[in-house]
Amino acid sequence: MMAGLVSRLYRGEVNVDFVGRQKLWYGLSAFLLVVSIAGLVVNGLNLGVEFKGGSVFSFKASSAAIEDVRDTFVEAGVHETIVQTTNNGWRVTTESLPAEQVTAVQKAVAGEFGLKQTDVTLQVIGASWGGQVADKAVIGLIVFMLAIILYLTMAFEWKMALAAIVALIHDLVITAGVYAWSGFEVTPATLLGFLTILGYSLYDAVVVFDMIKEVTAKLGTTSKITYTQAANDALNHTLIRSLNTTLVAILPVAAILFIGTTLFGAGTLKDLSLALFVGMLVGTYSSLCVATPLLVTLKEREPRYQAIARRLASTGGGSGAKAARQPVAAGAAKATTTDDKRKKK
Repeated sequence: MMAGLVSRLYRGEVNVDFVGRQKLWYGLSAFLLVVSIAGLVVNGLNLGVEFKGGSVFSFKASSAAIEDVRDTFVEAGVHETIVQTTNNGWRVTTESLPAEQVTAVQKAVAGEFGLKQTDVTLQVIGASWGGQVADKAVIGLIVFMLAIILYLTMAFEWKMALAAIVALIHDLVITAGVYAWSGFEVTPATLLGFLTILGYSLYDAVVVFDMIKEVTAKLGTTSKITYTQAANDALNHTLIRSLNTTLVAILPVAAILFIGTTLFGAGTLKDLSLALFVGMLVGTYSSLCVATPLLVTLKEREPRYQAIARRLASTGGGSGAKAARQPVAAGAAKATTTDDKRKKK
């Protein structure tokens, strides 16, 4: 049964009424947003040492394994550790430690791996550095949003820009909520992940909006379908493309998140991969079920499309299941005219 559904989906034979179920999507999104905001209020974000401040220990131990290094720090009383390998050996980031505990950690590492205590160097990270990173990330986010609004307004229209921005904010809040409830650390890598998922979400929205613009440009006073039906049909035409893009992009991210962090201790990569994994899923959902229904809600208020809807409602046309299933794509009107001419001949 599942194989048949997938086969029909790839042949374009499945028509999902995304726009017609907008109340369902709005309700689901409202629920996810409330849960996410509650997580941010109740638990808050688990900021990494880059934002709270911490200590960085560096040393060389070619024979050591990542589990050995982590266990050594835990046994020395360190609760938060991020273990990384570098060209110069090992780099272990911890929470802020008092002077006596720093000495204890250096002695433990030196004793475990046969080093001198002076070979275990220490670097203290101030919270102000993390604040600078956060400030730059916020500035980057604001610039990104403004650029999106400008581009979409010029390439499409302001209503599409508004729908895309609402979808992007929707994605960011839900992704942040997942971090709040899961307790995953928020690091500079996480911020990079947040900015990256905006690109994926925007890509899906632009693809869908471009098809909607092409299809609805042909709607006139004699149209047999409403803007809602045309937009929903355009959405179904891009559905498999959106799903394929998400699937191809999310597989390596899932590998890092579920396999890399579990078997190989991928360290800070898990912070980046969680943001990408959640953001890609939510971004695909929002482009299909949030941005497009919101755009349709805004567009159906225009007199032009209200007139079409009233005319079709009064004549009973364009509202049935048969009309909703009719494909509307670029060149469809031209193809119909050609067929009529052939029949007359």
